Amino acid sequence: MKAIVLREHGDNDRLKLETDFPDPVAGEGEVVLRVRASSLNYHDVFTRRGMPGIKLPFPVIIGLDVAGEIASIGPGVQGWSVGDRVLVDPINRVTGGLVGETTHGGLAELCRVPEHQLVRLPDGVSFDDAAALPVAYGTALRMMHRIGQVKAGERVLILGASGGVGVCAVQLAKLAGAEVIACAGSREKGERLRELGADDIIHYTEEDFVEVVRARYGKAARRRGAAVNGGVDVVVNFTGGDTWTRSLRTLRQGGRVLTCGATAGFDPKEDLRFIWTFELQIRGSNGWEREDLHELLELVASGKLRVLVDKKWPLEEGAQALASLENRQIVGKVLVGA
Repeated sequence: MKAIVLREHGDNDRLKLETDFPDPVAGEGEVVLRVRASSLNYHDVFTRRGMPGIKLPFPVIIGLDVAGEIASIGPGVQGWSVGDRVLVDPINRVTGGLVGETTHGGLAELCRVPEHQLVRLPDGVSFDDAAALPVAYGTALRMMHRIGQVKAGERVLILGASGGVGVCAVQLAKLAGAEVIACAGSREKGERLRELGADDIIHYTEEDFVEVVRARYGKAARRRGAAVNGGVDVVVNFTGGDTWTRSLRTLRQGGRVLTCGATAGFDPKEDLRFIWTFELQIRGSNGWEREDLHELLELVASGKLRVLVDKKWPLEEGAQALASLENRQIVGKVLVGA
């Protein structure tokens, strides 16, 4: 089969198209999918580069998010038939491991997975929409709903709003009834975010997001023990790096920071004074659960949640697709597939 194969860590040129990679064969309790769509995430960039403490079983096919139809079924599989339309939960919740990292992923014509990782697709959800959901939208849903508990009337500032997690976070905050301020790296990205429901846009390449928030929404202060509650209720910050401490300065008294990653750096300097002075809450969110995927599929099928796809690349150009994500040239999700 054709596949985008990683045989060693490094830059994007380490990803190679191979046309004679061995076809997977379904074993006990497994199925083989004909891949119709796979979406890329920043985790795939980290997999290619190499991550401390994680050793890959080279060669490996990247691509965590996979949607397709069952092409063959191994012994012991029950409740599934050839031709069934499915989404794969990338996390193996029985024996551990991650599709596209510890087992072969979606940047191939075929992909083998255990049956317990399958999620049946509703008729109204396309392969493309489904493939965009698990890592980015699943992470966003858990962060915004389960952990963050964003609610109506709150003011939410979202950094990194134009990526996969960000565009979902914008929509989920609006569905909850919040006021959304989205940070965008270009005018074009800002307009796309307005189309998704963002109430205000900050162009962080042209203006300081902290100064803009304080100018438009006030800032928190303490005067003789009394809180002056300007600022925002929630900051969504999964970029980290030099935005971390600065984002604390946009919060009101008792505000909370939600984080699910650190694409710009995991070890920023901290300023504890803001945390204790304004009694801020730091809430971390890690991944998603199976019920999150079912909820997302229902939201997409009902039309309440939109999957924003920047571009779908052919399998042969999978390496270029990852480069577009790494270089932050996209709005929403990048897909690879037929």
